[in-house]
Amino acid sequence: MNKLEAYYGLPNEVKFCKKCVISNQRPSSTIEFKSEKNEKKKVINFNEDGICSACEYHDEKETGIDWKQREDKLEELLSKFRSNDGSYDVIVPGSGGKDSAYTSHILKYKYGMNPLTVTWAPHLYTEIGWKNMQEWMHTGGLDNILYTPNGVLHKEMTKNAFHNLLHPFQPFIVGQRIIGPAMAKKFGVKLVMYGENQAEYGNAIEENTNPIMNMDFFSSDDVMNMKFGGVTMKEYIESGKYSLNDFTPYIAPKKNDLIEAGIEVHYLGYYLKWDPQECYYYAVDNTGFQANPVRTEGTYSKYSSIDDKIDPFHYFTTLIKFGIGRCTYDAAQEVRNGKISRDEAVYLVNKYDREFPNKYFMDFLNYIDTTESEFWETVDKFRSPHLWEKDSDNNWILRNIITNE
Repeated sequence: MNKLEAYYGLPNEVKFCKKCVISNQRPSSTIEFKSEKNEKKKVINFNEDGICSACEYHDEKETGIDWKQREDKLEELLSKFRSNDGSYDVIVPGSGGKDSAYTSHILKYKYGMNPLTVTWAPHLYTEIGWKNMQEWMHTGGLDNILYTPNGVLHKEMTKNAFHNLLHPFQPFIVGQRIIGPAMAKKFGVKLVMYGENQAEYGNAIEENTNPIMNMDFFSSDDVMNMKFGGVTMKEYIESGKYSLNDFTPYIAPKKNDLIEAGIEVHYLGYYLKWDPQECYYYAVDNTGFQANPVRTEGTYSKYSSIDDKIDPFHYFTTLIKFGIGRCTYDAAQEVRNGKISRDEAVYLVNKYDREFPNKYFMDFLNYIDTTESEFWETVDKFRSPHLWEKDSDNNWILRNIITNE
């Protein structure tokens, strides 16, 4: 039997972790401003026992890390950067969601830092997202700068990212990663603190041994060739519609400039044992954070990634390209953290993972100036043959569905 073609360099044989519910199709983090249509992805590792690297690292978090020693290292780090005159001494990028709310609040009120929170504006705020953003400042007691880039340009980038990459969040992620170091440089602050390290969930396990973010994610010495939706900055400017000034928020700092300025970008999750659900409880108690009253489409969760109307389509596109929807990400994480069993996770994934996010569908289509037929035409181009097939009614179905066996 001939093997079916696998797009994006994905493993041809689909396997599911025997501990959680993630599959071996999960891509690792990438340098977003280099994203191209057919680039080959690095994916999560599975060991010889069929256990994913995210589960392996979680086991190490439980038994192999001295968290008291890690917190001592955090204290040393913060003492090195803490200001004596009340001036800002740490930049915390975020939206006011549970993770950034926890990170910024605990740095200020437990560890005595003077954080400036900075927000790369969502494409389209949800009602609950805007409310949580305001509560972050007004209940949480934090300073914030909301940075909203040129909306005309950002819409075009997002449209290109959807049609060229099936990755509508790509320009947003670029800005979100750049804003922390860029604002640190602007304000003369030398420490930037993000919450969790995404490497915990699927990158090479050794990446979790380093508390510092790889500078390649947010720096560039060739900004004109940074790509947004598969189109270079140079090409946007040469089209005559935009100037270099329009790209100011997106221009990544040069690596040497950051090094010379002494700027370091760290993950709080390296120093403090990270549990997303506990971050949620902390944010509710300390920054006025509220979950959605109903579950989010595509999953059972009510409190994760709820600030942007484009969020659901980011997860829908990962379902199309990698066979991994929003519920899989949520459930895999909660199995590792002991919140649900694998059997429960399998049930939830099969119930919710392939649910289409209808609630903001028209908002999304209007934002990227795309018809419904154009939307589906683009989506179907990105379905990898080794993941998808048509059933007898001509509907797309996944070839491989997780089970409890």
